[in-house]
Amino acid sequence: MARDKLLLEIGGMPVVERVVRAAKSSLLDDIILVYQNNRVKEIGKQYGVRTVYNDSAHEGQSAAVKLGVRESRPDTDAFMFLVGDQPFLDPATINTLIDQSTKNPQQIIVPVYNGKRGNPAIFPSIFRDDLLAIEGDIGGRRVIGERKDRVKFVAIEKSIAGMDFDTPEEFESIQRLMPGEE
Repeated sequence: MARDKLLLEIGGMPVVERVVRAAKSSLLDDIILVYQNNRVKEIGKQYGVRTVYNDSAHEGQSAAVKLGVRESRPDTDAFMFLVGDQPFLDPATINTLIDQSTKNPQQIIVPVYNGKRGNPAIFPSIFRDDLLAIEGDIGGRRVIGERKDRVKFVAIEKSIAGMDFDTPEEFESIQRLMPGEE
């Protein structure tokens, strides 16, 4: 993408703002928005979420994951990693995953949309050191791959909630799904 995709608008609202609103309306206890762009920080502040600047974004997704883990409260039971380019993520999906994490506190919770693994995943705090050891642009996938015996996949019926985008073409496709969009 030639622009900051988190600030692209769908339905008149930046994509990242849609994700922040879903997080704020969910059962999440503590929300930390890791950002690079000051406009993203402003959106977080507007919704009263903690913000942390990522000065190591060149290291890939792992830098944001590690910042979120380090900035979390010491009594954190689990870490849920939301991505800012999932415009149809909703509080109900987040809450379903939180419920599964509560029922399976030693399991990594991974949503599945139409048979495809997606985000947001939840990692129990016992995986804190594993998360802090990741490198590169893979987020928590390495931990999931190494701890397959500790992964619980959760089917999410509302598959649109799992949609994200990485290219202008994917963004256009997502825009067409927004009610009222041309």
